[in-house]
Amino acid sequence: MNEQNKKTGQEETPKTTQGVPASQPSSWKRAMSKRWVFPAAYIAAAGIILTLVWVYQGTGEKTLNSDPASGVVETGASGTEETAVGGEESVEVVAKSENFAWPVASPSEISVVKPFYENEGSTEEHEAAMVQYNDTFIPNTGVDLARGDNKSFEVKAALGGKVTRVEQNPLTGQVVEITHSDNLKTVYQSLSDVKVKQDDEVKQGDAIASAGVNELEKTLGNHLHFEVYEDGQPVNPQGYLPEK
Repeated sequence: MNEQNKKTGQEETPKTTQGVPASQPSSWKRAMSKRWVFPAAYIAAAGIILTLVWVYQGTGEKTLNSDPASGVVETGASGTEETAVGGEESVEVVAKSENFAWPVASPSEISVVKPFYENEGSTEEHEAAMVQYNDTFIPNTGVDLARGDNKSFEVKAALGGKVTRVEQNPLTGQVVEITHSDNLKTVYQSLSDVKVKQDDEVKQGDAIASAGVNELEKTLGNHLHFEVYEDGQPVNPQGYLPEK
């Protein structure tokens, strides 16, 4: 039969098993021959790897954050701090800058007897905020505080900081300057009985002197001339002081 086929130029038909050619490729080989198979397999593998990494990181963070006995202070996304101590719930702590306090012992007994000179103020406000010395008028760069009975009073630091100047000025009397954080500086003039010296560190509310008299504003009697500087420029102290 084979010799007859060869003679007639016909190829031998492959043997079959149950009607299926014996040399037919398997379904796995046919699937692997498709062009999309390898990219799909790569994407699936990458997805599995990323999922495992995400799960691992989440487990590690949960382990770190869930230790209430460690006392570790953690900073959240909002910039606030949370502290876990002794198994208690975390308490949010927000860091705040120190607020100004009145530079006197008893604010209720003190009045502003000469205000700060505001450039945008009215004519009447400008007149009230001018300091007269002989025939010269000078805009007031601070506020003047005094008691109604003209008695002296204790002067306190409005903010904590470092004493950067203590001097005797022939016009403004004894002067104390305190430098604070946030580019702020406070100046206290017309003082007596100064209790601090240069380079001292003071806390808010520390006594630094007593109110006295000076040559520049002698008509005010015993008073405190109080100035606030921000970035080297005088600003209205009443914009920083709390309401009484």
